[in-house]
Amino acid sequence: LRSCSPGRARRTNASRRARLVARFGDIYAQERLDAETLLRTYTSDMETVQRIIYIAAVESFHAAKMAYRQFKILVRETLSLGHTGPESLEDAVLDYIVRHDDLYDVQASVNEVIRSMNINPKISFPPEIDFIVISTLIRELCRVAFSMQTLLPPLDIAFGTDGELFSENKYHRSFDSDFTAALVAYHVWPALMEDDIVIVKGEAVTKR
Repeated sequence: LRSCSPGRARRTNASRRARLVARFGDIYAQERLDAETLLRTYTSDMETVQRIIYIAAVESFHAAKMAYRQFKILVRETLSLGHTGPESLEDAVLDYIVRHDDLYDVQASVNEVIRSMNINPKISFPPEIDFIVISTLIRELCRVAFSMQTLLPPLDIAFGTDGELFSENKYHRSFDSDFTAALVAYHVWPALMEDDIVIVKGEAVTKR
């Protein structure tokens, strides 16, 4: 293991949080639209395209959080062998991960996301097409989701289900929504949460 910088994670928490929240917004505005354009070359059904992208986002956060937990266990086990302080072991572990987030095996998470999407009953693709076509979007989501786990408190995305009551606090309505409908038909993009508080609204489609 490389050396760590005591207190780095706590000292840089606010600036890292601001950068990651902004990056999440950038992915929505750029990589998401690039993936949408790419997927529309394979299917003209916009609902299918948007469902694929939303599920990719959800699965990316899930895979990145799992990878973070496993990485943190490994780092803790290694650092505990020679840790003497002055910072706590948990702070030393967090400092190390923040400083060396390049050691995160993002490709393994991308592969896991694609595997999960291939067996998801809500989305389907012609057999000759693989979800690897949107791997750039998945990779960037995994990176930002992994780094968000190093924040105090960590950031996560909201859990969403088809048919849930639409929340103005959590989502913007998609432009093609029925603005009088009370229920979410499907989600376009997840909301970003901090301790169960929405800090960036997601997007959803409402229909009767």
